[in-house]
Amino acid sequence: MRQHIRWAKDAGINGFIVSWKSTDKHNRRLDQLVEIADQENFKLVILYEGLDFQRNPLPIEQMNADLSYFISRYAHNQAFDLFKKPMVILSGTWQYSAEEIQNVVQHKRDDIFVLATEKNVKGYQRLAKLIDGDAYYWSSVNPDNNSTYLEKLKAMGEAVHENAGIWIAPAAPGYDSQLVGGTTVVDRKNGETLRTEIKAALQSTPDAIGLISWNEFSENSHIEPSQNYGDLSLRVLAETRFITPNPK
Repeated sequence: MRQHIRWAKDAGINGFIVSWKSTDKHNRRLDQLVEIADQENFKLVILYEGLDFQRNPLPIEQMNADLSYFISRYAHNQAFDLFKKPMVILSGTWQYSAEEIQNVVQHKRDDIFVLATEKNVKGYQRLAKLIDGDAYYWSSVNPDNNSTYLEKLKAMGEAVHENAGIWIAPAAPGYDSQLVGGTTVVDRKNGETLRTEIKAALQSTPDAIGLISWNEFSENSHIEPSQNYGDLSLRVLAETRFITPNPK
């Protein structure tokens, strides 16, 4: 964990968005990560996994209990002060009704920012009054052949900011889903794909860029040093750090 944090910091990354659900094992790991992040002056944001392995929504009671646990145990730790309040991104919000999201976030937004993970403006606007923004996880886009890619990011950024929300725009170094049974491949192009996607993300006036990903090896979107790609993605990030937006 310490080595990963130091690699990330050297490349200009401010913090990790950490995938989490509250289990004894996951909580022990999160405890350790928080301790090391504190020691390294590194920041954390929680991505709460709101869907199970079959991509079905979790019971609302479980989500409420997990987020209440996060607030009581972690929310006042300095590792989570990247923004004005600790941030929790709810993965899979498109699988929940507005009433269910309201049930989850009520009485919690005084303590934390809660972001949706909607994939388009319409989806975001459905929840805009209930949450504090949106973080779009778009790992598989091919910027070379998607003619609506840039305009979609801009439109989502505008919609979120019209509601005074926080917009986290996506950027990835490439994608290859063949290891998980898919066929989509987005060539890394020796770092050019990442440069293109960072530039596009910045044009949507984000409050932060959500890099996809640190270690998603199964979808080959990782920027962590690897045998296949070395540290090229981190060197690209180090080149572009001077244009990375500062978080609110």
